[in-house]
Amino acid sequence: MTIESMGLRAKKAAQVLSLSDGGQRNAALFAMAQALEAGQANILAANEEDLACARKNNMTQSLQDRLRLTPERVTDMRQGISNIGAEEDPLGKVLGGGTRPNGLQMQQVSVPLGVVGVIFESRPNVTADAAALCLKSGNAVILRGGKEAIRTNTAIANALRGAIAAVGLPKDCVQLVEDTSRESALALMQARGLLDVLIPRGGAGLIRAVVSQASVPVIETGAGVCHAYIDSAADLLMALNIVENAKCSRPSVCNALETVLVNAAVAPAFLPRLAARLASYPVELRCDAQALALCGGVPATKEDWSTEYGELILSIKIVQNLSEALAHIARYSTKHSECIVTNDYAAAMRFSKEVDAAAVYVNASTRFTDGGEFGFGAEIGIATQKLHARGPLGLRHLTSYKYFIFGSGQIR
Repeated sequence: MTIESMGLRAKKAAQVLSLSDGGQRNAALFAMAQALEAGQANILAANEEDLACARKNNMTQSLQDRLRLTPERVTDMRQGISNIGAEEDPLGKVLGGGTRPNGLQMQQVSVPLGVVGVIFESRPNVTADAAALCLKSGNAVILRGGKEAIRTNTAIANALRGAIAAVGLPKDCVQLVEDTSRESALALMQARGLLDVLIPRGGAGLIRAVVSQASVPVIETGAGVCHAYIDSAADLLMALNIVENAKCSRPSVCNALETVLVNAAVAPAFLPRLAARLASYPVELRCDAQALALCGGVPATKEDWSTEYGELILSIKIVQNLSEALAHIARYSTKHSECIVTNDYAAAMRFSKEVDAAAVYVNASTRFTDGGEFGFGAEIGIATQKLHARGPLGLRHLTSYKYFIFGSGQIR
């Protein structure tokens, strides 16, 4: 099936969804969660086939972790859909308005975006998460995953589509592009008039490709070269705990730490302890010349400062002061999540105000940049841009609004 035909089907489905009520959409979500439970064996079998191909093709362990499903992860997917169903309906909300001097009554009301495209890489849970978020917010969705997860994504999408049809909504509310060629990705990026917005989820390469080649509106998400600056006034034990958690708890995700900047005043006390703390994982340290002398590792290259590793690798640089740290972050940040560890209030406030990122942390791990952790519920990605939405993209960010104007014969 071509992208054009999928887009036309999605537009028809979106029209039906826009007229549905919250109860209908919640019934579909409940059925979708049940369908994942009923289809778990089939989904896990498909995933094992994808993993076998990944191992044959020497996929890195961190990417295999993104691809891998387990019974527990399928349960998490089901629970995620159920949680989305339990959230407040984001549609039909009166966001503003009032009565004009001429008597016109105006209401600003939340409405769906329409047709959402999601282009992503190896995480099959995105298939379920994006489908559920879009359906709850009244949007049809066209999903285009990577070839490494095609069997898993197909099994999940088929289960969800059957569940949606069973409750009387169009199964084309959710569609999966089964052609994983570059041509299908480009066609989705350029489906102007069919897609209302395209959301890429993946590494920096995918996001750059979408932003540079798309002719449809794009919400830029995901790439995370996240930094932690260890200030001269830092509590060093706190800093050790934060860096360990931000780097090692799940290195493959976009809110994981990639670079540590250490103030020269505390580097001799901090870096040997950090190297010892991270050795058990083990984390490969890529250091500038000064840091290399204090904690070992390998010399960092210029490319390391702009690399989102997605695995147990950490780049380390010693800086003389906060100004140098801010300059480094301004140059290499992807505007995702940045952290300062300090007990100096003025330094914390300067860092918070000057750093340009969706999330700026003082004395806390970057791993909290997440829709659930922020209290927004499930998310479709982390927006690193400034238009429409920034940070975790939840249900309310998948809506737009229009104005209802009620008159009594007014003319201009």
